[in-house]
Parts: sequence; structure tokens; C-alpha cells
Amino acid sequence: MIFELKSPLLGFENITKMELKKIDDVFARLQVLDANEPSFTLINPFVLREYNFEIPTSIQELLEINDETNFLIYNMLIVASPLEESHVNFVGPLIFNTDNNTMLQIILADNSPYGVSEKLSNFLHKD
Repeated sequence: MIFELKSPLLGFENITKMELKKIDDVFARLQVLDANEPSFTLINPFVLREYNFEIPTSIQELLEINDETNFLIYNMLIVASPLEESHVNFVGPLIFNTDNNTMLQIILADNSPYGVSEKLSNFLHKD
């Protein structure tokens, strides 16, 4: 799905549209439409941990989110090898309104219980 950014991604202010490609229930890829620009690996935070935050009213209005809106939340993943050494940014979630194809990234408050760079291995169950 192609999404219009309602607010620029940090560090990528010139990008206005991106394509979200779900890989599976855990991972997705966010690709800039221009092939010369980078792509981002995303992860569904809800498969890793309990992840709750309030979407500010101004963001809800900008994305036209209400109680009946279908939306997705992903976090950026800094991929490493092996995958368990990758880091998740829980402080800057991406919100995708799949009803009107808009998206943006928000930055959670400084008092958020989440980290900007948490190791993926911290959330994997070892048998």
C-alpha cells in the first residue's frame, strides 16, 4: 500500500510518499517510491511486548483516526547479523491509517517507559 506522509520522517524531510509491504505478521518493509532512497525494516511491536501509548489528539485529527479507523503501528528495526542483535526503536512508532492511506511517525514523551534502541534478543523467548 502507498501512504502519504502527513509529517516528514526525521532525517528524511523530502519524502512525501512511501510504500508499506508486509512481509509477515512480524516484519514489514517501508520503501521510498524513488529506488535511490533507502528502505526501512519495520517490526510489529505487539509481538514483542506489551506496548501502549496514547496517540495525541492532534495526530488523530491529522491522520483522521477515530474509534472505527483501521490502523497499524510499527517500529523501525536496525537490522544486525545475527537478527537477535538487531535493535528496535520503541520511542518513534510509525502509525499507518489504512482507511485513508496516510502515515506519520510520532516521538513518545521523554518519560516513556520505552527505549530508543532496545536489543531484539531481550524480547525473544529461549526454550
